[in-house]
Amino acid sequence: MKEEYFKWYSPTLSKDIEMLVFGHQGYPVILFPTTGGQYYECKDRGLIESARWFLEQGLVQIYCPDSINDMSWYNRGLHPADKVKNHIWYDTFILNELVNKICQEKQMHKVAVAGPSFGGYQAANFAFRHPDRVSHMFSMSGAFDIKSFLDGYYDDNVYFNNPVDYLPNANHPDLWHMKIVLGVGEWDICLDANKHMAKILSDKNIPFWHDERKWAEHDWPIWCQMFPHYLSKI
Repeated sequence: MKEEYFKWYSPTLSKDIEMLVFGHQGYPVILFPTTGGQYYECKDRGLIESARWFLEQGLVQIYCPDSINDMSWYNRGLHPADKVKNHIWYDTFILNELVNKICQEKQMHKVAVAGPSFGGYQAANFAFRHPDRVSHMFSMSGAFDIKSFLDGYYDDNVYFNNPVDYLPNANHPDLWHMKIVLGVGEWDICLDANKHMAKILSDKNIPFWHDERKWAEHDWPIWCQMFPHYLSKI
């Protein structure tokens, strides 16, 4: 299983970014880490190993970029407006420095995105904001309402990065062609969040799969079961 390490200065974020890429060829999957996770988290926690067969067969290539959650949603010292602005820079970074570059290299128009826990929010928000660039979205125990991070602050930037707010009014035709999976455990702390998102998608007649796993909690073992299953749908 091929593994490559990359580090570069991001002009979008004005900081160094690190990333691991797994696999030698195949459909591109951007895999976001959890709340405090970095680019190596999904490898260390076994999520990459769970996808070994797909990687060795050349069916997928998985990109694990750094997060900047410590500079945005999870930085208690920042004003809420700055948290959102920094996240928007991250969204721009993912689009311009990863997705566009990957698509150009592979001569493709879209990628898949995935993530566990807060990575599920990252995957969903990026996919729903850029449905013309995302073919598959796999959220594993994600939550989709970020207002709890903002101490009551609200503006247009919050709205357009809070899927439970903007998705009901979104009408990009590619939303109806995206392959969407909401994976969650029966005992998951994010179960209600996934049921809420499932209702939003159902109300808009957007196809999706709500995969509720029995006797499962919000933790890596169930995500390591979900991830290869979802990759098989690509």
